Amino acid sequence: MGHLVTLPILLPMLGAILALLPPCGKNVKIRRMVSQAFAFFTLVASLILLNHSASNNIEVYAVGNWSAPFGIVLVSDMLSTLLISLTSFLALCCIFYASAGDDEKGSFFHPLMHFLVMGVNGAFLTGDLFNLFVFFEVLLIASYSLLMHAGDKHKTRSALHYVILNLIGSSIFLIGLGVLYGVLGTLNIADMAVKVSQLTGDDVALAKIGGLLLLIVFGLKAAILPLHLWLPKTYSSALPVIAAMFAIMTKVGVYAMFRVYTIIFGEQAGELAFMAQSWLWPLAILTIAIGAIGVLASEDLRKLTANLVIISVGTLVAAISMHSVMATAAALYYVIHSTLMIAALFLLADLISVQRGKVSDRLVEGRPVAQPYILGGGFLIAALAVMGMPPMSGFIGKIWLLKASSEINGTYIFWPVYLTASFVVLIALSRAGSYLFWRHSNNEATKEIAAPLKTNVIIALLLCSPLMVIFSGPISDFTLAAAKQLHDVTNHVNTVLAISNHGAK
Repeated sequence: MGHLVTLPILLPMLGAILALLPPCGKNVKIRRMVSQAFAFFTLVASLILLNHSASNNIEVYAVGNWSAPFGIVLVSDMLSTLLISLTSFLALCCIFYASAGDDEKGSFFHPLMHFLVMGVNGAFLTGDLFNLFVFFEVLLIASYSLLMHAGDKHKTRSALHYVILNLIGSSIFLIGLGVLYGVLGTLNIADMAVKVSQLTGDDVALAKIGGLLLLIVFGLKAAILPLHLWLPKTYSSALPVIAAMFAIMTKVGVYAMFRVYTIIFGEQAGELAFMAQSWLWPLAILTIAIGAIGVLASEDLRKLTANLVIISVGTLVAAISMHSVMATAAALYYVIHSTLMIAALFLLADLISVQRGKVSDRLVEGRPVAQPYILGGGFLIAALAVMGMPPMSGFIGKIWLLKASSEINGTYIFWPVYLTASFVVLIALSRAGSYLFWRHSNNEATKEIAAPLKTNVIIALLLCSPLMVIFSGPISDFTLAAAKQLHDVTNHVNTVLAISNHGAK
């Protein structure tokens, strides 16, 4: 089981390499089969780890038996296995969807997709901040190229902005890591949690500077205000199947905030305890508000969906700033829901834009879609889920977050802001639905029918919302246990350092 921790990283890497080599490199069918097979194996390995972690186990893999804090350590707990399972499932859906033809619109789609999954899974599993930086770079390099897939001048311009901002973020990341290493002498997360509480004098100020530099980086990756301006244009200009996969990308920044500001700079950090809360809370509220404004002002469905990502990020960051087990558990449930539903909306926007002809997915009158019942029904389900209307999973996530915030002093503003944003989303999606499916400039529909593989993938994603309601008991129990495990810093530190010092299992 200890070695299994490496598979969600090694399998995508192997899949990417094989997809580049003969015969996969020259035969489309074989390349697709290999890509789908490795995506499936990655999901199976992730689910096995998820099942193993359900008994509150923390698996630690010390690469080469080098003990912490000098060696590379992978940590598999309930939070990380939940997110790698979500990533692997989303990647499998996107790879199947793209196999209907989108993967041939540019070069190296399948290798890049697997390298992206490798980077994201590595970021979720790593036990030290330097390797978090390494996996950030892996996923970012893959994302740069994926943004250019089926590219034109418009996509190139958006991708350039994305690349420049993330290169700046990477530079700040390295500076922050250098400052923290100079003060603490380690970048292992568990070891940092031990040493940060022992700092005195000027070292406290230096560690705070390093921690706030990391906050800038994670804020850029997650797209919180004022570092969010790149996201709507970048996501809306990318190929929809790429944008759907990118629904998990902002969660990497959110995850890093959970790890760093709960374990390292949490309640046990002495003078640096909760150092990010005074920044995260107001920025989260403003991010929700600006995302709602963006949703209302969106001129097409893809940009509307991209702004929904900003609202979801603001909601998750607000939960982080609450520093509550209940808020964290609600946020983890909300992560699953929002990632899958936003991905489904991006894919729906793709099919709708193709069937509406020249007007694409713009919110203006156009010709009717060729499959109004499938696409209209799918849009209705996704819209209800994103709005947080019963009986969809968004309703459970919303109520849980509101209940968690009501138990914490000083968070009264979350209710009016979040509920207002939900109302704005309802108005915007209702308006979008009326333009896309009811208002027609003529009665002649296109003859463009979506490939069954694409519609089946969208149906699979949409089914996740009612399934999350049906199985809300087990899912909420798991997220609550994961939240308790995350906030139990002492247990995490003791487990990671003790196992690391005795080598890999």
